[in-house]
Amino acid sequence: MADSRRDAVVIGHLCLDIIPNFPVGGSSISDVLMPGKLIDIDGAVFSVGGAANNTGQALHRLGFDVSVIGKVGDDFFGQAILNTIRRTDEKLVRDMVISPGEGSSFTLILNPPGIDRVFLHAAATNNTFVSDEIAEASLENTKLLHFGYPPLMRRFFLDDGVETKKLLMRGKARGMTTSLDMARPDPDSEAGKIDWLRLLENVLPHVDVFLPSVDEIIFMLDRDLFFDILSRSGSSNPAAFMDMDLVSKTADRLLAMGPAVVGLKLGDQGFYLKTTADAKRLSEMGPLTPPDQQAWLGRELAAPCRCVDVAGTTGAGDCTIAGFLGSLLKGASPEEAVLMSVGTGGAGVEEIDASSGVPPWETISRRLDDWRIRESKLIPSHWKERGRGLWERA
Repeated sequence: MADSRRDAVVIGHLCLDIIPNFPVGGSSISDVLMPGKLIDIDGAVFSVGGAANNTGQALHRLGFDVSVIGKVGDDFFGQAILNTIRRTDEKLVRDMVISPGEGSSFTLILNPPGIDRVFLHAAATNNTFVSDEIAEASLENTKLLHFGYPPLMRRFFLDDGVETKKLLMRGKARGMTTSLDMARPDPDSEAGKIDWLRLLENVLPHVDVFLPSVDEIIFMLDRDLFFDILSRSGSSNPAAFMDMDLVSKTADRLLAMGPAVVGLKLGDQGFYLKTTADAKRLSEMGPLTPPDQQAWLGRELAAPCRCVDVAGTTGAGDCTIAGFLGSLLKGASPEEAVLMSVGTGGAGVEEIDASSGVPPWETISRRLDDWRIRESKLIPSHWKERGRGLWERA
């Protein structure tokens, strides 16, 4: 009998993205943005960003039944957010939290070609959002609760993440699989100065699938190591200046805190997966427990990115997560999950906004058969190649 439950509710950070279209780039942001310089741009793209929208819309475009939950005000930006999402599907905003009198969040994204993006962000309603504002009915009859970007949502990172823990516990109490994504906070901000290790120890026992970027989780676990890597990488992707032993040990630390599955986004180096060797823990994942549990036990896999013409990297990690969560919703193998992660992330960056480049699931799956593979500096030569650009620790 088919499972009639909705596939997922995607909760978290939500904002209006304003993305100027730069006709030229450079080697660094300072090559483009110089004091006193008038910069001609080819218009701008207005889209909705944040983990809730980006991952939720990508899952919807892949073909899943999704509801997006964030908090907006009743101002111009809030109406723009709701109307933009509605253009994809009215059902996506059916459970949105709307707060009269509050201003909504927006981000100005400076994303010249070939240069890592810079964000100018107004947190607004993201900082006042709390778990209790989500209606009970919004969490009913759903397989997956995914929550994204608590480091950018003040009430969700204060007090060792008590609101994040509360939300995840609500999901588990309703029999849902829970997943969590993070974001790297500004080290000089309030979020950057909290004890993230203590927050993770408080929150991760209630997370089935943990999907951060490797650089942001290194920041949270070992700040000195993070700044050492950052000093060597400069403005480049910090993951390219790590090694797989560090990535593997980091995943082990996270698995020991409670999740059954850890996936680490590696930026332009690809995607990494490590799963628990505890059969009991895997079986407790809820509706997204893999049908072939043995195939998911104690696995360590990685795949490089695919070669694409990059229009914009906004939302790349969120689309990568959508590919992974979609794989779990389909009961796929860990091999397919890793490949669909890099495939969905690759498709996402082919458009300037966060998720409109994501096609239906079957299109990405077919494309992976002959999609040209980028070289990854992270994957060691002694790992075993499994085909289609997939590698496993030998």
